[in-house]
Amino acid sequence: MTLTKRLSFLLCFILPILVILAEEVGGVSYLIVPLTVFVILPLLDFVWGKDNSNPEETNFLKLQNDSYFRYLTQVWAYVQLSFVVWSVYRIALYPHTAFEFILFAISVGIVTGGIGITVGHELGHKNTRYEQFLAKLIYMTVCYMHFYIEHNRGHHTNVSTPNDPASSKKNQSFYQFYPQTVIGAYQSAWELESKRLKKLGLVSFHYRNEMIWYFVITALFLISMIGFGSLYSQSTIRWDILGFLLLQSLIAFSLLELTNYIEHYGLNRKEVSPGKFEKVLPIHSWNQNYFVSNAFLFHLQRHSDHHANAGRRYQALRHFEEAPQLPFGYELMILVALVPPLWFQMMNPILESWELKNQLKQ
Repeated sequence: MTLTKRLSFLLCFILPILVILAEEVGGVSYLIVPLTVFVILPLLDFVWGKDNSNPEETNFLKLQNDSYFRYLTQVWAYVQLSFVVWSVYRIALYPHTAFEFILFAISVGIVTGGIGITVGHELGHKNTRYEQFLAKLIYMTVCYMHFYIEHNRGHHTNVSTPNDPASSKKNQSFYQFYPQTVIGAYQSAWELESKRLKKLGLVSFHYRNEMIWYFVITALFLISMIGFGSLYSQSTIRWDILGFLLLQSLIAFSLLELTNYIEHYGLNRKEVSPGKFEKVLPIHSWNQNYFVSNAFLFHLQRHSDHHANAGRRYQALRHFEEAPQLPFGYELMILVALVPPLWFQMMNPILESWELKNQLKQ
């Protein structure tokens, strides 16, 4: 891997710095964060172009075990926790207009969701307890800890089938998909935990149910943040801090679900027997390979290889040309997904063309 590409994964750390600078200035300056993500990054994608390099299999183990890449994701977990605590401190100590309050929360949510949940997703797939702990720490800050259970044990098993709430269907708008995935994923996480406990001979409402612990941990985090912020308010309980944390969490996990919507739109695994589906292949996820946005999102857009080989760390993920390809990077595709007629007009012909091409190959 080139030095440029190794260093490119530091790009995401610019985003919390922009939020800190915007908070110092106030007013409309917070808009620098969404403008950077949804305008500047897509422009850089077009200028820089695509990254068609794949890691050589002979160097796979060396790249997979390179501690530099592991440390980047681990450090982010502490950056995110510190960043959220700092944002609470700023809300508690400095006056904000309603306009600034909302823009600040949106900016924080873009960081904690756009980057944070992406890193949590990477860490959550690893087989070390430390990295799994850091993944849960990140999810705690955005009130979405159940994602750890549902994504690993639910989504990766049921992806691109009718059983997966996080896989969007053809002609399903994001606004139809959103309640399906938010509510369905939470229900799925409870069902997965209930099945696990049942195998152990335990009832669902048991102290070993991780979903119960996730609720308690998240509640304690929110209460502690309210208490921390209230220290600066002369015994006044700062309920606005709760509102701020919930708003940034809403932005964060909504970005996650927009990404879920994009990643598997209209793709289906064949049902080989009643209730059983073919093996997950690279063709069951949308892929994209722009250099800048891929670096910014820790190769999340090489999603085809991730689903086919979930154990690969982000730096070792490969681009599969035979997988269905998105026309643009995630940042721009998220904006398109928010306008269903535009999304259908753009994506349905690509989906249908790819389906026809795939059928002819068979």
